[in-house]
Amino acid sequence: MSDEIAKRRAEIDAIDAELVARLSRRAELAREIGRLKGDGPVYRPEREAEVLRKARAANEGPLAADAITRIFTEVISACRALEQPLRIAYLGPEGTFTELALHKQFGHGVEGVPCATIDEVFRQAETGAAHYAVVPVENSTEGAVGRTLDLLLATPLRVCAQVVLAIHQNAMRKVASLHGATRVYSHPQSLAQCQSWLARHLPEAERVPVSSNAEAARLAAQEPNACAIGPANAAERYGLALLAENIEDQASNRTRFLVLGRQDTAPTGADQTSLVMSAPNRPGAMHALLAPLAKHGVSMCRIESRPARLGTWEYMFYVDVVGHERDAAVAAALAELRSLAPFLKILGSYPVQSA
Repeated sequence: MSDEIAKRRAEIDAIDAELVARLSRRAELAREIGRLKGDGPVYRPEREAEVLRKARAANEGPLAADAITRIFTEVISACRALEQPLRIAYLGPEGTFTELALHKQFGHGVEGVPCATIDEVFRQAETGAAHYAVVPVENSTEGAVGRTLDLLLATPLRVCAQVVLAIHQNAMRKVASLHGATRVYSHPQSLAQCQSWLARHLPEAERVPVSSNAEAARLAAQEPNACAIGPANAAERYGLALLAENIEDQASNRTRFLVLGRQDTAPTGADQTSLVMSAPNRPGAMHALLAPLAKHGVSMCRIESRPARLGTWEYMFYVDVVGHERDAAVAAALAELRSLAPFLKILGSYPVQSA
């Protein structure tokens, strides 16, 4: 038995050496491409989406598709950093779900810039202090993030990628037991998403909403009778023990994040386009605006209304459609919309990503 194990370990060692050599060659090629691109953007979400799709398609197991995606995301991230280290602004502090979304999209070969507010995230990217911004835009159970929608209306930034993150809530505490916990800190949405678990396990504990899950973990680390609810990275960041995992009421809970930058993303064949438009204040106006989409066979996958904060219109409508703005059908529908809508802004086209 020991001889067989030694034989397989020797084979693994040989494969590891080959992997390192091939990764080094890949990095050299990436650096050469960077030199050839000159001043072109280092981050190309359409190219990275293509690489990940090919890697998943080539996978025959036994590694899961998600494992392949994570491995190749980090390979891409390390190679990208050879061209230029990127600064990515995100809604902080450290230990939030937005930080998880950042690393899911960009890997760990970037510098995260935590910001206290969504406004500051936008500002960091708009002024060039950060290369890109990552902001939450909607949750599958709690709905749209209104501040993100409002800021998208006026920003010069473009949506160049999206990240869909499965939201798993965890109970954490300084000591490895729930016994004696009299207070639970968490973001209001996280408390709302874990009501059933809290009712069963901590029915008498005071529920204290705070500004972020990371802040909840920080407070729980300082109070012996407190625990927190949030992502696992918050527990690791603040030295807390995970007492219960995946305690959210809805297992399908997802949050969608947008990556914002100053570039347009080329078509990949599996894209989505986001836009915002107004409707004139008359009967049937919204139906008339949606007619061009149906006429050209463009599927709408989301619509959200917000009170207008610019101009004289009553509501703004945020719409996501299937396809890229350069696709013939989408382009034709958008051309008609421009002649019908008092206000129309294309927020960006980007590769589709599922959780």
